[in-house]
Amino acid sequence: MNERQKELLKILLTEYQDPLLIQELASRLDCSEKTVRNDLKQIDLYLREVSSGSIKRKPGVGITLEIDETERFEVLHLLLSTAPFQGKGERIIEIAFQLLTSNNPITIQAFVSQHYVAKTVIKKELDNIQHWLASFDLELISKPGLGHMIKGTELQKRQALSRLPLLVSTANRNYVLDLFLLHEITTVKKALRDLRLNYQLSFTDEAMESLLVHALIMLKRTRQKSPVLVPEEEKVHVFGQEEYRYAASFFKQLEAAFRISFPEDERVYFTWHLISGKVTESSVKDKLSSDDFLLEVVSSFTRKLSKLTLFPFEKDAVLESGLVVHMHSVINRIRYGFPITNPMLSEIKKMYPYMFSMVILTLGEVKQTYNLDIKEDEAAYLVLHFQASIERMEGSKSKRRKTLIVCHMGVGMSHLLEAKITQNYKGIEIAACVSKAEVDQALKKEQVDFIISTVPLEKVEVPYLVISPLLETTDKEKLSQFIDELDHKVVKNGGSSLQRLISKDLFFLGVDKEHRYEVVELLGNALIQKGYVKENFTHNALLRERKSATSIGGGIAIPHADPRLIHKSAIAVAILKDPIEWGNEFVSVVFLLAIANSDQKITREVIGQIAAISEDPTVAKELAETYDMESFISVLEK
Repeated sequence: MNERQKELLKILLTEYQDPLLIQELASRLDCSEKTVRNDLKQIDLYLREVSSGSIKRKPGVGITLEIDETERFEVLHLLLSTAPFQGKGERIIEIAFQLLTSNNPITIQAFVSQHYVAKTVIKKELDNIQHWLASFDLELISKPGLGHMIKGTELQKRQALSRLPLLVSTANRNYVLDLFLLHEITTVKKALRDLRLNYQLSFTDEAMESLLVHALIMLKRTRQKSPVLVPEEEKVHVFGQEEYRYAASFFKQLEAAFRISFPEDERVYFTWHLISGKVTESSVKDKLSSDDFLLEVVSSFTRKLSKLTLFPFEKDAVLESGLVVHMHSVINRIRYGFPITNPMLSEIKKMYPYMFSMVILTLGEVKQTYNLDIKEDEAAYLVLHFQASIERMEGSKSKRRKTLIVCHMGVGMSHLLEAKITQNYKGIEIAACVSKAEVDQALKKEQVDFIISTVPLEKVEVPYLVISPLLETTDKEKLSQFIDELDHKVVKNGGSSLQRLISKDLFFLGVDKEHRYEVVELLGNALIQKGYVKENFTHNALLRERKSATSIGGGIAIPHADPRLIHKSAIAVAILKDPIEWGNEFVSVVFLLAIANSDQKITREVIGQIAAISEDPTVAKELAETYDMESFISVLEK
């Protein structure tokens, strides 16, 4: 709406005791009566989008706004709190939201009038939205003379709506919640809370936030008469699930609150989300112990990764328990087509490049055996489970102080944080790992000295500290100040194996390629020609690269392939003439790792040293600027 329309709506919202005349409104707004009538049409459309209110015209009497008192207050609050100028991130998310929820084309001029920016700005943002939509198999089309609209299925549109924060690197889920009315958010939150309590469901905080967003989208699209369509055979499968019964009470509460009726397809759709949601570990252990397919997948995955990394993961009962719970949600998300976004994917790849690489390789075998295509966002969460297991094996068991860990990101992240704290802080005993919703109950059971949380807490009398789930360096410093005892040791791996595996005939300077696949092909073929690897090594390395880009930060990438395809261990190196795009960053130095099964014990050492280099900008820059192999090795030895 433009400023005149906003002022007219403000009048309608605040002066509602008596009907208002068109002539009077035109005089007050200094415009024609025709303009007022046109503005009223626009306002009526806006009100139907954000509330259940509407404008009523009574001939000979005047104009009135019929709206619930609660909604009147909230629409007025929304109107007064909306600044005429928005940040770029907020604007592009709102534009995408409008396109995804509109059943009619929207013109560029409409966006210009709404956001007070030039047409060139809107056009650029539409281009960005179009590129982003492609990942959901959606298309932004332009209809001459009518405007832009999005082409695709309702299910695809809802997936995009739920992941709007991905449009902006600095966005969070609140950006999406801000697009809904406060009373809608409050009502749906209460219904979800009642659902969880009535049926004793233990979803993670992250899962509850996801259910909230999907339910709000479902509410809006149902009001717009844009339901999802679910095939009959898939409905039959859901009808027998206990989650479908849980959903019935949830919908009954929403229908009473919003006075609408949800179609059966929407009930099935929401049930999918309940089945796919991340649950806390303690809530489903018994239930999942009889799922033979799930247990076989977890056992096979753990066994294969143990063989690849030489770590005895199969002996870790905590790991097995956490994996069963997590993999249950993963399999259901794949089954129902609900991919997730891991907000910490980039950080996990950089902090744990070795384990991430090994997990991705193992998942390739899982896909072949069980037809489960687990993407890199899910893989990064699985990395946390195994990294936590490693740190439990290597960490100290000394315990003195008692603390409660509150983590909002699920089982894997909780176990990783617990393992890191146990290893690095010898005087701490972990009483329990819980979600934010479980804090009060946990404090009744356990008497703790303090709380370590990944999210801010309210109304908690016990001292607490908020840190990152990954316990980075700054967090360790904060925690060191928060407790009395600290016994943290940084262990650096030696680099002899890395230098030993690099030779002159596998060292390439000034490589001029446009795409990362070309670099992998160059280095892989060199390894084949020298007899280090089998003929299909390069093809396998390219498949691995397509699965997930192997950049690890600092302008460095570490492509690799299945160790079973390697005759003799070696590392091929490329120093690029110009940096090229490698996933989400630019790379100048490439190490193609070819470490045979017989040498797997040094894989972690090699990747550890390369990862350490990637974290030191000065050393990484020196490597990229080396002029021969001798100077390259000299930098590595520093």
